[in-house]
Amino acid sequence: MPQLLLEILSEEIPARMQAQGARDLERMVGERLKAAGLTWDAMTAYAGPRRLTLVVEGLPAATPDRDEELKGPKTSAPDQAVEGFLRKTGLTRDALEERDGVLFARISQKGRETPQVVAETVDAVIRAFPWPKSMRWGSGTLRWVRPIKRILALFDGRVVPFAVDGIASAASSEAVSGLKSGDVTEGHRFLGSVAPFTVRDFADYRQKLEREFVLIDAADRRLRILEAAKAACAAKGLALVDDDGLLDEVAGLAEWPTPILGDMDPQFLDLPPEVVRLSMKVHQKYFAVRDPATHALAPHFVVVANVEASDGGKALAAGNSRVLSARLNDARFFWDEDRKAGNFDAWLKKLQGVTFHAKLGTMHDRVERIAALAREIAPLVGADPDEAYEAARLAKADLASGMVGEFPELQGVMGGYYAREPFPLEGGRAGLGVEASTTSAAPDVSNTERGSPAATPIPDPSPLQGEGRDRMADAIRDHYKPQGPADTVPTAPLTVAVALADKLDTLVGFFAIDEKPTGSKDPFALRRAALGVIRLVLENDVRARLRDLTATQADQYPRRLGDGDAAGAAEDIELLLFFADRLKVLLRDQGQRHDLVDAVFALGDDDLVRIVRRVEALGAFLATDDGANLLAGYKRASNILRAEARKGDIPEGMVETGLPGQPEAETTLAFAVAAARTAVDEALAREDFAAAMTALARLRAPVDAFFEEVLVNSDVPAERDNRLKLLGQVRAVMGQVADFGQIAG
Repeated sequence: MPQLLLEILSEEIPARMQAQGARDLERMVGERLKAAGLTWDAMTAYAGPRRLTLVVEGLPAATPDRDEELKGPKTSAPDQAVEGFLRKTGLTRDALEERDGVLFARISQKGRETPQVVAETVDAVIRAFPWPKSMRWGSGTLRWVRPIKRILALFDGRVVPFAVDGIASAASSEAVSGLKSGDVTEGHRFLGSVAPFTVRDFADYRQKLEREFVLIDAADRRLRILEAAKAACAAKGLALVDDDGLLDEVAGLAEWPTPILGDMDPQFLDLPPEVVRLSMKVHQKYFAVRDPATHALAPHFVVVANVEASDGGKALAAGNSRVLSARLNDARFFWDEDRKAGNFDAWLKKLQGVTFHAKLGTMHDRVERIAALAREIAPLVGADPDEAYEAARLAKADLASGMVGEFPELQGVMGGYYAREPFPLEGGRAGLGVEASTTSAAPDVSNTERGSPAATPIPDPSPLQGEGRDRMADAIRDHYKPQGPADTVPTAPLTVAVALADKLDTLVGFFAIDEKPTGSKDPFALRRAALGVIRLVLENDVRARLRDLTATQADQYPRRLGDGDAAGAAEDIELLLFFADRLKVLLRDQGQRHDLVDAVFALGDDDLVRIVRRVEALGAFLATDDGANLLAGYKRASNILRAEARKGDIPEGMVETGLPGQPEAETTLAFAVAAARTAVDEALAREDFAAAMTALARLRAPVDAFFEEVLVNSDVPAERDNRLKLLGQVRAVMGQVADFGQIAG
């Protein structure tokens, strides 16, 4: 079947927009072709520095003929209803048929040629394309991420004629005015031929572009970069530092990527490796290189050029080396200035003038809240409360440092480095975590001459030395973790205390001012913060209730709904439900069912460790025949009790046994429920949820026998009441483990 090939060639498309641009092109074209009644075998989109390409295999030559009957309103319906039906069908009143007092419309429409549909589709897609940023050029009305140079559109090897931003002729085989479609494209801006060239189909298009030094597939460009970069490093006995994010970005910067190994001044290796790598990555898009024997950074880098230089890239490498040295000199300036004069106390004072959020105060206010909460959390995770308070108080200080001001990505990381430095503090004192004198002014480093030599460190008389200092520095460095599902979770008790306090303060604060995530929008990354709390708690086996963890922080904020207890309770419930949703996401990724989380959360338990253990035990139980059958019995019992509750009160109290004529199955179930209640109570007391499920499993046979042999709604009121009491006890004993009514199935 015919093939559609579409290419939109423009000036350079930002690398960060290319992948989404390809997805949007595929989605938007697919939606419009499908709406026109077209089907296809395969659709693939490609994105590169200057072009978006779409190839659709197996399109029919025309849309199918349309012959259908639509049922409309009754003949007695108001005129507005009839007029609306006419607008929908495009018919007149005379064209409608009347049958049995109802109006019908018969629509017969010949199919349209696919090129005509494609022409309308491309025009509509280009005009409505959702680039994050777009521009208009020339005198036209068209907007695109960068000026469009050409549009290639071929269907079954022939040009699809149309013009964008002009007048397209539907009746003629030619498009007039505007940006016209054609069968012409062009290769690499520098390495390719000067003249544009024609193509016949996708295979011809791809082959000719590769001869013209253009790889249209981002996967091919990534592979070329990775293989050539690793080969260049291996030739010098070095290894490439892997960076998938940078690899994706540079693959969007070059149509014919050519990695070149360059040299870096070795003196810069005394900077923190994170600073060196970030300077390379953020400003220059270079890959770092390491020594495979020591895993330390080597004085080299890999730059990805968009040309093949005649000298093998020596001149390019030398020029990029000079640029990198200038960038690293800037980084050294910030490193030296921060260590020389930017002590923690001065930075903390600066945070008093930095607004965290208009409704949540300054960064200094936030620091004080986090420190207070870290002190409360510390005993729960095995950390020293005073150390936790001090580490939390210093954790955000590096936000005011010069290095973090230049590289915000290094927040926390630089604080960890600086915490290990013997800073000169105000008043001639030195040390980490010593309060500054109230009579001394913070040193003014804003006008320090760039490049001035670092001050000689003053010996550190602080009592916080050795392991204590290292623990504090690690907590400052890692308290933002985990920052995503792939990030590691801290395990050091002091770090866990500070990390939990940081994330809980964020969550409680923004919920207090009603800044919750809505839909796909989460500007304050609250979902990530909640998932971070959950992972910290679970992976460190922190035994604490969420209500207890948030209670201290909740008192720091005004209640958005008022000052009463009801307002605070509403906020607490919202936050707990938010945690429940995040826990569902985490457990679902691990293969657990989300309804099991609902079933356990419904008990009011907010100990995350205990909840997960319950969910795991419940999932294993329901996977057995006993569990599945008992769930069915529970739902049957609940349905009976629910129906009776609508008639009046459900009888409660002791279930009687040994009554005259009482069925054996009724007596057996009564004793089984009593035994199960005792066993479940004991198992839950020691948090042995597997044993609790085993106790419930013993109810399966008695419950099955009861429903098979006993009529619950007996004509004898005493028998009916006794049996309803028994079903209520079955529901109650199972409800100690989970709310089985929340479970699907």
